[in-house]
Amino acid sequence: MTAPAVLHEDGYVLAVDKPPGRLVIPGRQGGEPSLREELEASHGRLWVVHRLDRGTSGVLVFARTAEAHRTLNLAFDRGEPRKRYLALVRGSPPPERRIDVPIAPARRGRMRPARSGDPRGKPSATVVRLVETFPARPWAGGALALVEALPETGRTHQIRVHLADAGWPLAVDPDYGQEEPLRGPDARILLGRTPLHASRLELRHPATGAALVLEAPLPADLAETLAALRG
Repeated sequence: MTAPAVLHEDGYVLAVDKPPGRLVIPGRQGGEPSLREELEASHGRLWVVHRLDRGTSGVLVFARTAEAHRTLNLAFDRGEPRKRYLALVRGSPPPERRIDVPIAPARRGRMRPARSGDPRGKPSATVVRLVETFPARPWAGGALALVEALPETGRTHQIRVHLADAGWPLAVDPDYGQEEPLRGPDARILLGRTPLHASRLELRHPATGAALVLEAPLPADLAETLAALRG
């Protein structure tokens, strides 16, 4: 398994660049070591502050003390940290749009846009900005674009649900879009997972209150895919 790169470490916070394909915490079935367990073996006791889906890569923060965990949890609950994701999507998004669609639980751990009056729907908003468009490649199955997603709330699967509901699902997403992997012109698999990357996270340090800006570079598979799309 790919070891995560450490982005920041002190006595209160550990931030890493999560590789795609890793579970943050142990799964229900067990048997697969989680990222938290791996990191605890080398960094000591860790508290989970927020999570990223298995297929998502990028900035992931753990607390190293119970007090730091409480402080960071309160900050996330208040929506204070500023998050920036990069996503490879299908379709042709506009230059910018704010998606304000409540989200409710669905079956098998999935989420869905909430119907009007659904008491289970929670307010959810994401700003989507176009970063780059790519020529329609026959081998890619149509038009693709790179967007940045700036979530204003932190609901489960929020970005994936909002993008799909707006008509720009992730290029690969078994739950909310196309399940088949994205293949290159030589039929080799370029992407077999959800192309969503937590590229930047800005928050206040739980002990000092100083601004902490964390950034993670694109993982190799997503960078290679973008290079192929650029031709």
